Amino acid sequence: MSAIRENKIAQGKQMSSRQAIPALTLAAIGVVFGDIGTSPIYTLQTVFNPDDPHPVPLTPDHVYGAVSLIFWSVMIIVTLTYVTLVMRADNHGEGGIMALITLLRRNLAGRGARTALALSVAGIFGAALFFGDSMITPAISVLSAVEGIKVIDPGFRDWVVPVTAVIILVLFSVQRHGTAVVGRFFGPVMVAWFTAIAACGCYGISVHPGILRALSPDYAIGFAVGHFHYAFFALAAVVLAVTGAEALYADMGHFGRRAIVRGWLALVLPACTLSYLGQGALLLADPANAAAPFFLLTPHWARIPMILLATAATVIASQAVITGAYSLTSQAVALGYLPRLRIKHTSESTIGQIYVPWINGLLMVAVLILVLAFRSSQALAYAFGMAVTGTITITTALFLYYARTRWGTSLWILLPGGGLLLAVDLLFVAANMTKLVHGAWLPLLLAIVIFTLMTTWKRGQELVTTAREADEGPLSGFIDDLHNRRPPLIRIPGTAVFLHRGSTTTPLAFRSNVQHNRIVHRQVVLLSFETATIPRVSDDARILVDDLGDPDDGILHVTSRYGYMENPDVKHTLALIGPADAEGGIDADHASYFLSNLELIRGPARTMPRWRKSLFITMSKVAADPALFFSLPPEQTVTMGSRLRV
Repeated sequence: MSAIRENKIAQGKQMSSRQAIPALTLAAIGVVFGDIGTSPIYTLQTVFNPDDPHPVPLTPDHVYGAVSLIFWSVMIIVTLTYVTLVMRADNHGEGGIMALITLLRRNLAGRGARTALALSVAGIFGAALFFGDSMITPAISVLSAVEGIKVIDPGFRDWVVPVTAVIILVLFSVQRHGTAVVGRFFGPVMVAWFTAIAACGCYGISVHPGILRALSPDYAIGFAVGHFHYAFFALAAVVLAVTGAEALYADMGHFGRRAIVRGWLALVLPACTLSYLGQGALLLADPANAAAPFFLLTPHWARIPMILLATAATVIASQAVITGAYSLTSQAVALGYLPRLRIKHTSESTIGQIYVPWINGLLMVAVLILVLAFRSSQALAYAFGMAVTGTITITTALFLYYARTRWGTSLWILLPGGGLLLAVDLLFVAANMTKLVHGAWLPLLLAIVIFTLMTTWKRGQELVTTAREADEGPLSGFIDDLHNRRPPLIRIPGTAVFLHRGSTTTPLAFRSNVQHNRIVHRQVVLLSFETATIPRVSDDARILVDDLGDPDDGILHVTSRYGYMENPDVKHTLALIGPADAEGGIDADHASYFLSNLELIRGPARTMPRWRKSLFITMSKVAADPALFFSLPPEQTVTMGSRLRV
């Protein structure tokens, strides 16, 4: 029956998706493509940056080669790897590296334990790199746009950092309104952005049409082979053209694959290509334009509007990775790699549109620190590239393994094709490693810290679950003991509601109440909640009541299903329990609510190093308070604590 229900839900979501595809495409353009769509602002400028530790001389051959290398990198990494291949690997519509880990774990269940562990470790490190990307992208994107004011007047230089900081604060303050609202506002802005950069690119091409030859892969190959000593170091800047590729995959749950593919092929890819070609033509016409080829490509009369539009576009660029970070956090919580955080769903039509307040605040602080510390987009460029290349390489490797084990892709296709994709990715990683002391260390440090946090929480949760289940004991055995006690326990009037995670073990609060108070309420409800993959659940399908084998003892287990757009309502759930299940029904207004609160303390067992135990206990304090989460009345709520050594 569950399979039938899931199929119906999936069919309903597909129909809804088809009906909403134009609106979703516009919203996707407004959110998903902001990062990759603003790369033309700084990519070619960084390639020919004279202050680079490994500068690339600005010659016609190098211009043709660099533009061709940018175009074919975008085609291979974004269009082929992500849009055509990786985005087909979704977990019930959700994308991103955590979804890929889930798929691999499900596919390897019961076999290949070491392989599954190795893939999970690689995936978690890739996810940690993406979190670092989520911190760096808003900083470098907004800085690069605001720096355009220096083209108008170098005297505005001192205003770049303060203006950027204000914009960042505004950006994060509007996140609580939801992706759909933000996307509807940003969509038209990004359409105007892509139209404008395409028009400027066409103008540049008209001045020097010969730049169109850079579309031939011959120029990229010739640059890479004939000028490898320059092309290799240029890759550390060329990779900036594909920043945001992982966000396309991570944001798939927000808008669906079809909307993202349409937006990329119909608007984003052509516009970015024209912009790169136009900038290349500008450099061929006058090498002095290398200082700011993107803004200098714009006519004088349009530079102020273009700077304003670029600022808006880079704010939107930040949105792509911010929403990706929300999706990644939600999936990490579900997989047990992060504590339970308050997650707010912001759309009734698309399950993946969420807002995570704690992550929003953390990202805001981190981005502001990066802006104030680095103070320029060029200082952040190599840090940015390292985060992007690391995440892309890990995602590609995981996908290739998934394609082999799940889809059964032939090795004759996988080895040459997948080998080529990985070779390209690893070449970018190697190029960025040469910039390690120039900022590439930052995302690696962030990734190591986040990886440590996630793996520590995962290991700690496994230890807590094992210890807690041992303390809780089987529910069936506990109920049998209650029935067989001599003399029997006193049954006092009233209703006791014990919130619990499942139906197989005994709530610690229930066990403590019996052992210490030696009483049982006349009515006992063991209540568990499940979240469905639909926005709302009708009341007739809301609850499942189990009398646990004895319909006359007044002890029930109730499973309550709520849609992802609904907040669990304990009192409403209890009101649905009819007289047939509980004599006289349940009086929720006068019931007593019991919660089990675990106090974690560091034990002597060598299950984890002492510092990791302390870290796990600290992280546990971030988890959402269940009493507040379930909106329980404080005057009727009893929290019964117990200690657990880890």
